[in-house]
Amino acid sequence: MRHLFSTLISLSLAVMTWSTLSGAAEKKAPGKGKAEAPVEVRGWQKGKGWGWVWGKDDEVGALNALTPALILRATSLIKEGKVYDLGVLYDRTSYKWPGHSPGEIISFRTPEGEKRQQDLPFMKPDANPAGLAWHSNALFMNDNVATQIDGLGHITTGEDNHWYNGFKEADWGGDWGPRKAGAETIPPIVARGVLIDVAGFKNVEALPGHYAITVDDLKGALAWQKSDIAPGDVVLVRTGTLRYWGETGSDHAKVGDHDSAGIDLASARWLVEEKGAVLIGSDTSGLEVAPAPPGSRSFVPVHEYLLVEQGVHIGEFHFLEDLARDKVYQFCYICATNKIKGSTAGFTLRPMAIR
Repeated sequence: MRHLFSTLISLSLAVMTWSTLSGAAEKKAPGKGKAEAPVEVRGWQKGKGWGWVWGKDDEVGALNALTPALILRATSLIKEGKVYDLGVLYDRTSYKWPGHSPGEIISFRTPEGEKRQQDLPFMKPDANPAGLAWHSNALFMNDNVATQIDGLGHITTGEDNHWYNGFKEADWGGDWGPRKAGAETIPPIVARGVLIDVAGFKNVEALPGHYAITVDDLKGALAWQKSDIAPGDVVLVRTGTLRYWGETGSDHAKVGDHDSAGIDLASARWLVEEKGAVLIGSDTSGLEVAPAPPGSRSFVPVHEYLLVEQGVHIGEFHFLEDLARDKVYQFCYICATNKIKGSTAGFTLRPMAIR
């Protein structure tokens, strides 16, 4: 009896020890758990990327790959419920890329004007004894300002001025914006986001102007962070530029000192063809290094490659300082663009990272 009791105790201890070790192995082993389970990503080929693979009428590009499985992979990263605001505040004084017009926010109706003019029957005192009134504004604003996502119709190339999927200006241009692949076709984006903190890796507040972020820089930063990219991810590259935005980006000289740092074409190709990014963004107005390196096909070769050739959207002026401060390198990225037909970018956005 005593021998049987001792045997049972030994077996119980063995089972408890095995369970503990197995649990520890589950926690430590990379790729374990639902959040890291392999997810099939349609449309992407390693060494080739995305491209015009979604049919002749497609206007969405690589974001077609965001299936429910990838969305669930992204939302599984939400553990704390902490939200990071990735948008910057915009007004008429804000810094912008020089090829875009400035914006104006003009009061269209004001409480004093409505009550004084009484041009609407319901504003007459006998019909409005409570004295209610309202504010409404008219916005005269470029569709590529502040935090934004470039639509696939933003960049054209060649003598026929074609853009993504072969849509041509002669066929699909118009007086009220492009009629194919406008920013209104960008679906609500819910994806796993990866921050690549190149400025942090380089141990600088912000990369110097005109600095070309190379593939080695991206690989080095990822290794320093102990993170990686998987097909279907949104990738955000931090240069540190927006630490100088202040309230509204009104210090053009200071922002401009760093805004021209960005990825080169080789880096864009690596992120798309080798890692499978569905959207690439940064904290600058143009994502890519400026001026374009010698021998480039155009003044924005990365834009041509991503938007036209690959159908990969570009995020610009994403505020990444809080993520870098907290060392949040992987998160759930959520963004929905303004649904304005014919717009060439989702502008003055407020995307978020949730951990």
